[in-house]
Amino acid sequence: MSFKYPVSRPALDGKELEYLTATVEDGWISSQGPMVQRFERAFADYNGVAHGVACSSGTAALTLALRALGVGPGDEVIVPEFTMVASAWAVTYTGATPVFVDCGDDLNIDVTRIEEKITPRTKAIMPVHIYGRRCDMDAIMDLAYQYNLRVVEDSAEAHGVRPVGDIACFSLFANKIITSGEGGVCLTDDPRLAGQLAHLRAMAFTKEHNFLHKKLAYNYRMTAMQASVALAQTERLDEILEARRAIEKRYDEGLADVPGITLMPPRDVLWMYDLRAERREELRAFLADASIETRLFFKPMSRQPLYLHPDWPSLKANVFAEDGLYLPTHTGLTAADQDFVIGKVRAFYGVS
Repeated sequence: MSFKYPVSRPALDGKELEYLTATVEDGWISSQGPMVQRFERAFADYNGVAHGVACSSGTAALTLALRALGVGPGDEVIVPEFTMVASAWAVTYTGATPVFVDCGDDLNIDVTRIEEKITPRTKAIMPVHIYGRRCDMDAIMDLAYQYNLRVVEDSAEAHGVRPVGDIACFSLFANKIITSGEGGVCLTDDPRLAGQLAHLRAMAFTKEHNFLHKKLAYNYRMTAMQASVALAQTERLDEILEARRAIEKRYDEGLADVPGITLMPPRDVLWMYDLRAERREELRAFLADASIETRLFFKPMSRQPLYLHPDWPSLKANVFAEDGLYLPTHTGLTAADQDFVIGKVRAFYGVS
């Protein structure tokens, strides 16, 4: 079904076409093209981090980060219950085991419950900045210090939240704050980790490029065409974030007094405008009839078939999953578009 008001739409009105055209005309369209390095440098500089390593997806970024930190079979990684399944999959890809921690009222990992899940096998903590809300990184970094753990930040939904962990991983999928269609990027201040990330993403070729590969690696490279789009997006990131802040404010003001709607805590950056709704499925059908797309909250990792645990119905993550949704959230929304969406939500709950 095609919606007049989709949940997401990329903002491609910067220099994307200019940079992409230049890349095609130059002929350097592979991962060896100079646009990849330009994007890596620009994104790292924006975040105040020394090194950026671009790759093929956010999931690839997480997998590379864990591998670069030496995570593998027999290890455990602390992962939130409330997240997109790729966070857990990246751990499973390495042969390690994800250990899940329930969420707090802001949907982020409940930092008060992390310590009880740490065992001698724990190697890393993976906080996820859900829907653009920054996790309590001070508490997480303190725990990592106490237990000598590494921290991989899943920042797929949080462009603009500055990293503090060992490696931060961003998605550049088409629905993210900035995009290259498909793509990802890892950020780190550690030059050895940056080198290992780059080595692993490119099939672990040696300097001699003699087709002897000493470790299992990946073809997780980003093309110069993708990097051309990502660079143009990075140049406009402040502008995009400001436009999204205005969207958040307008929804907050328009929906604050609606019975049946529970607004969620403020976001540090706005990826998606999430809320909780009574009679959620009826509301979704009502909005769909008005050509307004909505999406559901993530389901708990312990409800996923691969990680199924019988306690999943009692999780706070499941309570949120049962009535949560998000509304159209992209910079192409006009004030009139938002007013239309807000008006339809208000009408459903009988508010003028």
